[in-house]
Amino acid sequence: MLYAILKPILRVITLLMWRLEARGAERMPRQGPLLLVSNHISVLDPPLIGVVTPRQLTFLAKAELFEIPLLGRFIRAVNARPVRRGGNDARALKDALRVLEEGRALLVFPEGTRGAEGVLREAKPGAGMLAVLSGAAVVPVYIAGSGRAMPRGAALPRPGKVRVRFGAPLHFKPGTGSERKETYRAAADEMMRAIAQLQAQAA
Repeated sequence: MLYAILKPILRVITLLMWRLEARGAERMPRQGPLLLVSNHISVLDPPLIGVVTPRQLTFLAKAELFEIPLLGRFIRAVNARPVRRGGNDARALKDALRVLEEGRALLVFPEGTRGAEGVLREAKPGAGMLAVLSGAAVVPVYIAGSGRAMPRGAALPRPGKVRVRFGAPLHFKPGTGSERKETYRAAADEMMRAIAQLQAQAA
């Protein structure tokens, strides 16, 4: 409920503060399990992508944020789920799969952590695992400008221009036996190639 209340308010703020522009959202399936995979350059990425996505999103956030009393309660109320970095987090994977099994939309960042504006890095295989195990439609997303709007270490956001591009849905077939890990890796790599194509289109 809080998500639905805040979204139109945040939409106005993003238009005024960052002239937020989105393209390709019409490609997104309106029903069924949906996995959005995006590059990650700023703490602003989840709300900026969420505000231009027609569907309500659940997203993964680093577990340390949930340990901050007020912030933890707030982000959980707007559909954030904790994930521990630096290793396999079986509970986070299970929670993410449940979101998709329930036919909802989930936003993940395959690179695992924030990087520099305009620089794409190798994806972690976890995003590929989610796509393969769930069978969800996978929509690549490229966001540009949020790294300048809120650089790492900045105390306050800055005005600027932010663009979000959505690509055509991808679909991945399940792997079997010893091929599963290779299937996850290949899926994650394909996601990053699709994000790179969106980056090239935005240039």
